[in-house]
Amino acid sequence: MRIEPLPIEQYRPRVAAALAEDRAGEDATTLATVAPGLMGQAVFLAKEAGVLAGLEVALEAFRQIDASVTVGAAARDGDRFERGARLAAVEGPVRALLQAERVALNFLQRLSGTATLTRRFADEVAGTKALILDTRKTTPGLRDLEKYAVRCGGGTNHRRDLAVMAMIKDNHREALARERLSLAEGVAAIRARTPGIAVEVEVDSLEQLEAALKGRPEWVLLDNMNVVQMAEAVRINAGRAKLEASGGVNLETVRAIAETGVDAISVGALTHSARALDISLDLSF
Repeated sequence: MRIEPLPIEQYRPRVAAALAEDRAGEDATTLATVAPGLMGQAVFLAKEAGVLAGLEVALEAFRQIDASVTVGAAARDGDRFERGARLAAVEGPVRALLQAERVALNFLQRLSGTATLTRRFADEVAGTKALILDTRKTTPGLRDLEKYAVRCGGGTNHRRDLAVMAMIKDNHREALARERLSLAEGVAAIRARTPGIAVEVEVDSLEQLEAALKGRPEWVLLDNMNVVQMAEAVRINAGRAKLEASGGVNLETVRAIAETGVDAISVGALTHSARALDISLDLSF
């Protein structure tokens, strides 16, 4: 899979912050036990199958510690790999390789874990029209990287932040009801304040769906509906808005949800619960 590269400005400062957090330049063990002139090489080795994401982010850690470190990628982000695959190699001062090791692996393991889980969901809905969407349930400060990993796994980025797209959720519905305003009036208020913005309305019943559609939102989120209700929502909607299914989605249920005809399925677990992939950095001289 060909993935648009992640802009360096989205990850360079995050790598710098991670190295500072780890106090990599003050590595008490490495600076005491490894001679300054000792050279070596290290290989990123997959201990399990998965989908690659964040390789350039990981390699940036070595570049920031020591610009003389040379790197060579054996795979690209978005690639599937098997257990035992060599993903990349780095070569240079051993001090630099050890100082950057944990930060590099943290990024690579976690982002590849998100890409791998996303790929599993995307494979489950293959052949349907449903997209697998991410959410804003991301690690603070790492949203752009984690949403990039979702793309590497074949998923689609949904709302990045609170300003790029509007979403009337349950608490907003309560606030509107308090003021005796309808969902359609809520949609109109958003468009009056921010012309041109896409609007999504969250509903948890077919009655609310009918009310939401009166406002002509671009998206309607079907919250925690069962597949029978979702199929009926697709019929009622009749293509007027994009329908997103959310809540109770897992690898066992996602195919049946996709087959109801919804346009997209959002999965918060892609970014808040993906397991870090087992990847090691093996050093040699």
